[in-house]
Amino acid sequence: MIVRNEYLKRLIDFKDKKLIKVVTGIRRCGKSTLLQMYQEYLIKTGVSQEQIISINFENPDFDNFRDYKSLYNYLKSKILPDKKIYIFLDEIQNVEEYQRAVDGLFIINNVDVYITGSNAYFMSGELATLLSGRYIEIQMLPLSFKEYISAFDKKNDLQSLYRQYIERSGFPYTTELDNEEQIRAYLGGIYNTVLLKDIVGRKNISNVSLLESIIKFVFDNIGNITSPKKISDTMVSKGRKISNHTVENYLSILVESLMLYKANRYDIKGKQYLETQEKYYVADIGLRYFLLGSKYVDFGHILENVIYLELIRRGYKVYIGKFNTLEVDFVTEKGGELQYYQVAQTVMEKDTLDRELKPLKLIKDNYAKFLITMDNLPNVSHNGIKQIYALDWLLE
Repeated sequence: MIVRNEYLKRLIDFKDKKLIKVVTGIRRCGKSTLLQMYQEYLIKTGVSQEQIISINFENPDFDNFRDYKSLYNYLKSKILPDKKIYIFLDEIQNVEEYQRAVDGLFIINNVDVYITGSNAYFMSGELATLLSGRYIEIQMLPLSFKEYISAFDKKNDLQSLYRQYIERSGFPYTTELDNEEQIRAYLGGIYNTVLLKDIVGRKNISNVSLLESIIKFVFDNIGNITSPKKISDTMVSKGRKISNHTVENYLSILVESLMLYKANRYDIKGKQYLETQEKYYVADIGLRYFLLGSKYVDFGHILENVIYLELIRRGYKVYIGKFNTLEVDFVTEKGGELQYYQVAQTVMEKDTLDRELKPLKLIKDNYAKFLITMDNLPNVSHNGIKQIYALDWLLE
């Protein structure tokens, strides 16, 4: 079992706080395993087994509790009045009107509630409406590179492990599969479940082929400025008629399902957020390999995707930076502090190095600036801009 320390720590920090703990994330990213780890932590710290109630609603043993009333009555009958009770409800979206049961449990003083979900319904803005401010969301991703390599004994060849990581994916179970054929079949199952069950089924999408075309376009353009108009124009040029509005709707659904992440732009000079020319990143690069194969792979944009996800894991809000006509790959914000990142596969050529450094040099504030590359060189500083080997940074 790969320990997910960052997510585990977040659960521990909110233990016994009067909030519903909601763990979200794309299917098979490790939510159920995280709850199991947390339950083991509780037992190690003195919580007895009778104080823990755990239900996974993908288990047919609990089919009798698929409506909120029967679930609530069952759980209430298990609550011990004189002890703290920890309730874990995994894949809770399978329960009709689940929020009514959760609300009922929430108001019981000696109950601490943890829930997970992974489909588009659970991820949408409806969650905030249904639980109306009484929850904290912990959004999980597939394995980070640091978590991924912890599953292997040989860690000396980081570049080979990185290539394996982006090709085989960061979904935890792939580390237990023996070959590419098994991994491809497993990723296919995840992709089809998210697409057909979570997205098509929930949103009643009739033209699945068109949706898949949009997914392939976005997967093929990670790290590029993308707009609904650009996508619709591309589709029309290939004889597939679709409106900007429909593309925008499909993109929103893909973001809700956590298959995609959207990064908006930030005007560094004007200090304002922009509503257009966003970028999209995929939740797992292995899914991209599964869908598009290995032809014409842009390793620079793949690295950019990996760095983006890692910044999200580390708790940053991440934007695409604009400085006049130049672009900074990422502007991050946490606790009121900004940081600036450029990401490139290599900057061994002087012209490439100069191009990557130029927008960072023009920014005159005192926030930290980084250039992250796959050039395995000692860390250097370019007038205060730190150049860092990507794999060292990912292992911090």
